[in-house]
Amino acid sequence: MIKGSFIENLGKVYAMYTGGFLVFVALMAILEQMGVGADTIGILFVAFTVVIYALIGWLSRTMQVDAYYVAGREVPAVYNGMATAADWMSGASFVALAGGIYFGGYGYLGFIVGWTGGYVLVNSLMAPYLRKFGCYTVPDFIGTRYGGNVARFCAVIILVVASFTYVTAQINASGTIAARALHIPFEFGVWIGLLGILLCSMLGGMRAVTWTQVAQYIVLIIAYLAPVIWMSNKQGFGIIPHFSYGDAVARIQELEPLLSLGVAATESAPFGGVRTLITPHNDPQGGMDSWKFVSLAFCMMAGTASLPHILMRYFTTPSVRAARKSVAFSLLFIFLLYFTAPALATLTKLQLLDPTLPTAIIGQSFEIVKSLAWVQNWESVNMLWLSDSNGDGILQLNEFFMRPDIVVLATPEIAGLPYVVSGLVAAGGLAAAMSTADGLLLAIANALSHDLYYKIIDPKADTKHRLIVARILLVGIGMAAALVASLQLTGILGAVAWAFCFAASGLFFPLVLGVWWKRANTQGAIAGMICGFVAGSAYLFLIHNKIIDPVFAIDGLRFAIIGMPVSLVAMVVVSLMTPAPDAETQAMVDEVRIPSGETILGAKH
Repeated sequence: MIKGSFIENLGKVYAMYTGGFLVFVALMAILEQMGVGADTIGILFVAFTVVIYALIGWLSRTMQVDAYYVAGREVPAVYNGMATAADWMSGASFVALAGGIYFGGYGYLGFIVGWTGGYVLVNSLMAPYLRKFGCYTVPDFIGTRYGGNVARFCAVIILVVASFTYVTAQINASGTIAARALHIPFEFGVWIGLLGILLCSMLGGMRAVTWTQVAQYIVLIIAYLAPVIWMSNKQGFGIIPHFSYGDAVARIQELEPLLSLGVAATESAPFGGVRTLITPHNDPQGGMDSWKFVSLAFCMMAGTASLPHILMRYFTTPSVRAARKSVAFSLLFIFLLYFTAPALATLTKLQLLDPTLPTAIIGQSFEIVKSLAWVQNWESVNMLWLSDSNGDGILQLNEFFMRPDIVVLATPEIAGLPYVVSGLVAAGGLAAAMSTADGLLLAIANALSHDLYYKIIDPKADTKHRLIVARILLVGIGMAAALVASLQLTGILGAVAWAFCFAASGLFFPLVLGVWWKRANTQGAIAGMICGFVAGSAYLFLIHNKIIDPVFAIDGLRFAIIGMPVSLVAMVVVSLMTPAPDAETQAMVDEVRIPSGETILGAKH
């Protein structure tokens, strides 16, 4: 019997939840052994987890402003760390990152370095001070720190653009998973994913999203580790592959020359997939590849420290100290997945390449490969494509195409693992995409309802109307994002990189200097946000539409390298050319940097 409040019993509640989920996985394994079909198991996995998340969302419903926007500021550090990790472990991290490493090798580790290193910036420059400020949203901080509705409005625009770009990638990921698990077209899958996302977040706001994300993290980390450990054990690398998969890399390097695998081709398949294998990284351009790596990592770091849906997670802790601790826990929980992604990519590649493994397909009979169940399954949803282009009946490297976004989802089938593992991975991928989409949609809806509607349009609006507006916006934005995602304008990783660069270009320096430079004023902040965001966005438009060639290899994944310097220069120059903030504002900035004491803003604002 559980006694006391929900917060006091979090350990017991989530221990029971974890135990119940593991029992469900065991039950699915038993059903598989009894002959229940793979399709049924996949549907049960997706349905069971989505229903659990929706139930948590329903139980967490609220009509209190503080609970809806910041979960009542009562989330303990360790659970906020788990929720933040789930918020962070998006479809890009779970579904697409290992696929990027699989195809692109070394270069894609820039995402891992940048995304992880960004939390160092969050901890040292942002999170504790924004929590001390006591705001509800990132534009709330901008608007109060710099004063005036123009600065607040600029922050809202940048937040919406960055978060909307990001959320389309998450709905794209949920659509990919739903399409495979439910055997429906991708265009319908995105709407199924959106329905689950809205059920988690619409009624309870941040409180519902927080407790749902803790549950989702538990599912996604189990789902990510299970196939890697199983695969590693089958291949003879032990049950902890993180320190031994270097032998697998060496084996791939040994096999590639024997199989006559040259530099990987980049031609697209009919659906935009790419060839399945790539040679190990080298640096043929001298320092240029190193520059690409460093610039990508830098953009991802600055973007991490600028993304509103991540920063607002630290508004939910009881204190400044808890905010700092929760950043540390976030890093720990994120590390578990990121440390595993390279091992997963390597072991999966070996499964397809090593002729001593029963799962190898390169160099095998085309007809045999074509008849494999997992190949047929992914072909049926247009995620994989084979073509015997030279007519020799043998599957060659350049005759096998698949989307990078399906590498993780297809790994259990590629490795010949029981289908229950595939169902588990699908549930984990859906949890990752849903958890991030929850946070992103909430960040957009909260900014529009609190900062645009309440602070600018109707300051006299009561609680009921504010929360109704927030929920209507949540649904409307979600539907718009699903519509855009269904068009598949770019891959998951590409859309995520755009979102990070949008946020870094427009928000990084106004946020950092808002805490650390009390001379920064309203005019400077507005100039920094507008100039940085416009410069970065214009550069992206020019190179994406091939109007100009990338300058110094600064492509669409790293256009914040253009936007951020423009933002910094504009903000500093304009601030120095215009009057300093008043004494009260400067005193407020000094107070923000003191860890102890009362929050700057009141509980209701």
